[in-house]
Amino acid sequence: MSPEKGSEDLRLQHLVDGIVRLAAGDLEARVEPSERGDEIDAVIIGVNLLAEELDHIYSDLEQRVADRTAMLRRTQDELERMAKMDALTGLANRTLLNERIQEATAASVESGLAPAALVLDLDSFKAINDTLGHGAGDAVLVEVATRLRAAVRATDTVARLGGDEFAVVITEATDEEILDIAHRVSAHLQDSVQVGTETVWARASIGVCIGTPGYPAEALMRDADIAMYQAKIQGRNTIQLFHPDMLDAVQERSRITSELRSAINGDEMALLYQPVVELASGRVTGLEALVRWHHPSRGTIMPDSFIHIAEESGLILELGRWVLHEGVAQLMRWNTTAPDLAGFHLHINLSAAELLRSDLLADIQDTLKSHGVAPQRLVLEITETVLMSRGALEQQVLGSLRDLGVGLQIDDFGTGYSSISYLRTLPADTVKVDHSLIQDMCSNPQQQEFVAAILQLISAAGLTAIVEGIETPEQAAQLQAMGCLYGQGYYFGYPLVADKVLDHIRTPVPPR
Repeated sequence: MSPEKGSEDLRLQHLVDGIVRLAAGDLEARVEPSERGDEIDAVIIGVNLLAEELDHIYSDLEQRVADRTAMLRRTQDELERMAKMDALTGLANRTLLNERIQEATAASVESGLAPAALVLDLDSFKAINDTLGHGAGDAVLVEVATRLRAAVRATDTVARLGGDEFAVVITEATDEEILDIAHRVSAHLQDSVQVGTETVWARASIGVCIGTPGYPAEALMRDADIAMYQAKIQGRNTIQLFHPDMLDAVQERSRITSELRSAINGDEMALLYQPVVELASGRVTGLEALVRWHHPSRGTIMPDSFIHIAEESGLILELGRWVLHEGVAQLMRWNTTAPDLAGFHLHINLSAAELLRSDLLADIQDTLKSHGVAPQRLVLEITETVLMSRGALEQQVLGSLRDLGVGLQIDDFGTGYSSISYLRTLPADTVKVDHSLIQDMCSNPQQQEFVAAILQLISAAGLTAIVEGIETPEQAAQLQAMGCLYGQGYYFGYPLVADKVLDHIRTPVPPR
C-alpha cells in the first residue's frame, strides 16, 4: 500500500469518527483538514461547517429554553403571589395571612415573642354601600387598606379577610407594642374619607389576641375575632383585648341559639301587650306586641337577652314571622270577643333583616286577609337607624307597605340621627320618642325645653308623636301640656297577657 493511499484512509477514518461524535451530541467535535485541498478535505470542511451551524443552533435553542423557563418561573411566581393577595386592595388574603401566622408561631419558640392578631370590622360599611353604591364602597376599602399599612410596622402583615373585614398579624413585639399598634390603627381610621363629593367615615371595631409561644394559629384568629365581636357589642369604634371569658360567652351564645331555634318552632314563645293611650282621655288606642321566651329551666327570658342573638343567627326572620302571625291572630280573637272595642291598632317591631325578607309583603297581606284584619290596624315599628340606612330594596318594600295601608312608625327616636331634614323624608306616619329623653324631664327644666322642641320638630314634619317610658302622672301631664297626644309606659299599664287586655281597655287611666 502506498503512503498516499494510507494517508487518505486515515483522513477518512478521522472523518467517520468526527461524524459519529457529532451524531452522539458532541457539537464541539471537529476534523482537521490536510493541506491537499482535495475532495476529502472539502467534505471535512463541509462537516466542520455543519458542526459549527449545529453548535450555534443548539446554543440558541438552549438560551431560548432558559429564557422560556425563567419566564414560566416568573409567571408561576406571579400567579402564586396573586393567589395570596386581595385583588381590590393589594393586601394579603386569608391564605397568605395563615402562612405568616404559621411562620411567626414557629419562630416564636426561639424568640419567646409569639405573634398577635388584630381583626377589624368596619362599623358602617353597609350604609356606605347602600347609599353611595359599591363603587364608593370599594374606594373606601382601598383607602382603609392604605391607612392600615401606614399604621403598622414593615414586619407586620395586613390582610383583607373579605367584605369589610381586615386583619393584622404582628410579630416580634411586646404586649405594650401590640396594644400601641392597635390604638394607632384605630387612630388612623378616625378621619373621614372623601368619596367624590361625599364625606363618609370608616371607623372599625377591633379585636386583639396576644398569643403565647406555641399558640395555635387557628386559635389566634378565632380569639381575635371573638374580641372584635365584643368590641361591636361595647358600642363599636372600640378596641377589645381577648380574654378566656369571651370564649365562654361565645359558647353560651351558641347554646342559646340552638335552644332559641327549638323555642320558636315549639311552644316556648309568647306575646304580651302593652297599651298605647291617648293622653287627654286615657283611652287605649293601640297595643304593642312584646315577645317573651318562657324557657323550661331558666324561666322567662326578656328580649334584650335573645333578640341580638336572633339577629346574628338569622333566626330573627322566623321569630318575626311568628310574632306577626300570632299578633294578628290575637287581634282577630279580640274582634270576635269584643267587637265594640275593636278600634285599636296592633304595633309590631320590624327588624332590618325582616325588611329584606323576600316574602314579607305577601306574608303580611295573606296574614291580614286570612284573619279578617284591616291593614290600617297594623303598625310596624322600625328603628330610626334602619330607616336612615335603607337601600333601594328597603325603600321599595316600605313604599309597598304604605300603599297597602299598613302604618309605619319610627321607633327609638332620639337615639340616632334625629334631624328634621331626615324626618321630612322618612316613610312613616308616627314617631315613638325614646324613653331616655323624658327620664329627667320633671326635675330638669332644660330637659323639658329639649323634649318640647323635639315634639315641635316631629309635628313640623307632619308626624304624630308617641312618647314611651311614661311612669308617673307628672310626666303624662307635662307631655300633654307640651301638645303630645299619645303615650306608653308603666303608668298606663305593664305588658299584659292577651286574656287581661280587654278588661284593661274597659278601665282606662283617668286623664291628668
